[in-house]
Amino acid sequence: MAGQANSRDVVQRPDGSWAVTRPDGERALFTAETQAEAVKRASELLQRDGGGELRVHGTDGKVRDQRTIAPGNDPVPPKG
Repeated sequence: MAGQANSRDVVQRPDGSWAVTRPDGERALFTAETQAEAVKRASELLQRDGGGELRVHGTDGKVRDQRTIAPGNDPVPPKG
């Protein structure tokens, strides 16, 4: 979608595992046994894809944390 920021969500699945998804995505990009594993992988995916927003949902489905992930390969790194 043009103009929309790159983002990923970490959500709990009905079986208790955790999934990394795109907003409104129907398929998981990655699944993990723990939320921490899913957050780590989502961060890596966003970094690889040029950065974006990571939303971590709690067990109640509500967003409990949101972070901005920087690009992994900054074409203009800071000097010094």
